[in-house]
Amino acid sequence: MKILAIGAHPDDIEVGCAGALAKYAQQGHEIHLLVMTEGAKGGDASGRRDEQHRAAEFLQPKSLIWGGYEDTELMPRMNEMVHDVEQIMDRIGPDFIFVHYDEDTHQDHRALSKATVSATRYVRNVLFYEGPTSQNFAPTVFVDIKETIDRKVSMLLAHRSQVMKTNIEGLSIVDVIKSTAMFRGIQGRVQFAEGFVPLRLFINI
Repeated sequence: MKILAIGAHPDDIEVGCAGALAKYAQQGHEIHLLVMTEGAKGGDASGRRDEQHRAAEFLQPKSLIWGGYEDTELMPRMNEMVHDVEQIMDRIGPDFIFVHYDEDTHQDHRALSKATVSATRYVRNVLFYEGPTSQNFAPTVFVDIKETIDRKVSMLLAHRSQVMKTNIEGLSIVDVIKSTAMFRGIQGRVQFAEGFVPLRLFINI
């Protein structure tokens, strides 16, 4: 299968679905990453770009694509994003799409989610992932990531400039993500899980 994961900023994909992507990679599926901005509002753009490339090495993706948009400026360019995501999908032909959930306090996450919904109107499998700024996220699809939680953590640590930027005193992004994975695991009756909300999900029987 071909899997395309889409994030607004460097580290968004790792936070939301790196465990599932690592499982797909281990199984030999083709992984593609699309990062819409360099995250310049959250640190040095070139440094964050380098961090994203280091994190991606753990997945060995077929491609890591940069959208070329400005951080915090996705909302005014939604129509353009729909077109760009469509073009990338035409080139890749993905079987699965992962993207931000649209109820989110970050405007870039909301905008990218909504643009992707329009762009993927003919894609069979589209799953929304969560992040620390997601709201009202109630997953009904779970992926057991017990075997890949360590790789997910390593990918997050590759984003060195962001590890302590949680706005929660004394907690790193690793603390937040491992707690989330444990909670979603409890919901899914496993040790560690990632949760997803499906836009569409086809089950092969």
